[in-house]
Amino acid sequence: QVRLEESGGGTVQAGDSLRLSCEVSGRRFSAHPVAWFRQAPGKERSFVAAISWNGATTNYADSVKGRFTISRDNNKNTAYLHMSTLKPDDTAVYYCALHPPTGSSWYTGYDYDSWGQGTQVTVSS
Repeated sequence: QVRLEESGGGTVQAGDSLRLSCEVSGRRFSAHPVAWFRQAPGKERSFVAAISWNGATTNYADSVKGRFTISRDNNKNTAYLHMSTLKPDDTAVYYCALHPPTGSSWYTGYDYDSWGQGTQVTVSS
């Protein structure tokens, strides 16, 4: 049974940095693209960033380009989202998700089939 566990959320001030982690078990982590999504209060869940199985390719939502960096360590079965220059608009519950090993829809945030419980990030002004 696959399990994704996010950690690293918290309350920070605008301009601060934060790193989220997503530890995956129950799947061959290195075979799967991974993505981060977020859901702000009153809004639908939206794509933040994605990374290929080997870390060679990444994609970001326009709203976070240049501020967020997605990475992974396949030896630790863990994906990361490093967030810098945080803004109040980044306040949301952040989720990591796993994509099946095949297909290209991972790049744009579609067809993810395994999800974590989420971690809250709150950015105060």
